[in-house]
Amino acid sequence: MVKVNAIAQALLIKYLLEGTYTCQELADLTGLHYVTVLHYTRELHKRGAAHICMWDKDKRGRDLVKIYKIGNAPDAKRKKASAADRQRRYREKKKAAQMVQVVAGNGSFEARDNGRVAFKVSE
Repeated sequence: MVKVNAIAQALLIKYLLEGTYTCQELADLTGLHYVTVLHYTRELHKRGAAHICMWDKDKRGRDLVKIYKIGNAPDAKRKKASAADRQRRYREKKKAAQMVQVVAGNGSFEARDNGRVAFKVSE
């Protein structure tokens, strides 16, 4: 008699050996629940039996999804956005919100004495 859990764990190890899969893909392939796959892969990583071979991007484009592989190798480094990129995105979002206020009639841009343009909320 073979236990189902043993088969699922064997399949998980097989797929970790043969390719690069996200935990969601491993869950789909093995039939294990996603959280169970997360627990198994984290424990394998903690014990040095698996490493993070690469990172996959989430819906926002950030390196958040770990992709594990069997073996004792150094973990892949995450690519983080530079401070300049984060600041640029923040300023773009702020400017877009100000433009919405101007179009809605709740604000305006006015010229300052120093030559810069400032946003002012209408009262």
